[in-house]
Amino acid sequence: MQTGKLVVLGSINADHILNVKQFPLPGETVIGKQYKVAFGGKGANQAVAAGRSGADITFIACVGADDIGERIRQQLVTDRIDTQPIEAIPGNTTGVALIFVNEDGENVIGIDAGANAAVTPDYLRRYQQTVIDADALLMQLESPLETVIAAAKLAKQHQTQVILNPAPACELPDDLLAMVDMITPNETEAQRLTGIAINNDDDAARAAKVLHDKGISRVIITLGSRGVWLSEQGDGGKLVPGFKVKAVDTIAAGDTFNGALVTALLEGKAISEAVRFAHAAAAIAVTRPGAQPSVPWREEIDTFLQHQG
Repeated sequence: MQTGKLVVLGSINADHILNVKQFPLPGETVIGKQYKVAFGGKGANQAVAAGRSGADITFIACVGADDIGERIRQQLVTDRIDTQPIEAIPGNTTGVALIFVNEDGENVIGIDAGANAAVTPDYLRRYQQTVIDADALLMQLESPLETVIAAAKLAKQHQTQVILNPAPACELPDDLLAMVDMITPNETEAQRLTGIAINNDDDAARAAKVLHDKGISRVIITLGSRGVWLSEQGDGGKLVPGFKVKAVDTIAAGDTFNGALVTALLEGKAISEAVRFAHAAAAIAVTRPGAQPSVPWREEIDTFLQHQG
């Protein structure tokens, strides 16, 4: 199958995950279980989702000069990712995320950037040809913002489509948003960018319009178990429901959705079909624990969709 080239610029973390009955209150100690270390980071999760779902993908990122960084790099190769632009940074540790998961499958997360902070505009310049040659650039916000802006600028100059998953939520300058072709916020992130709290479809449509007015032609607001609000400039938007499954945890569900979505678009699928493909990938991911271990392979997504009729 002919597929466009994807480059992901983003973070790599080692996720330390602990299951708890409920999240601890300040000063409280709770007993957890099933502690594990899994490979994560929004950039890496999205890269793995793209690689496993069939994309032609290169990943620009950094790890620390430590054992876990080397193990993560080796794992990414088995996930069908070109890891040449992933360097181990001397004197740095690989990024870390500390994650509590409650009995409802919700999570709270604290992050130390570690080597992710070394993905600077200078670092990007070393690998700028991969962005220039790509058909699409997918980014998140766990890398330095100045690098995200520099990469968007570079992509724009060379007709590489810019896709931004604006997570974790933060304020973003309008000059960055004006360079974005497609944005994929969740409700919290959309509210941070637009000032509109999303409680229903009308709110989602209004938030999407604000983002369109900033120059973004395609807006996809992820709404958890409800699905996504899909809006293209001038079309008014619509709700595209997801698939009903029993969630174990929602870690990396959004990342899986993003990686699979871009993969499908680069294969030439129509946007509604690409969203359905991405919904299927995310639905499989939430039925499994952890970040990257939960991300499905292409064969699994295709099989899941066949069973949906």
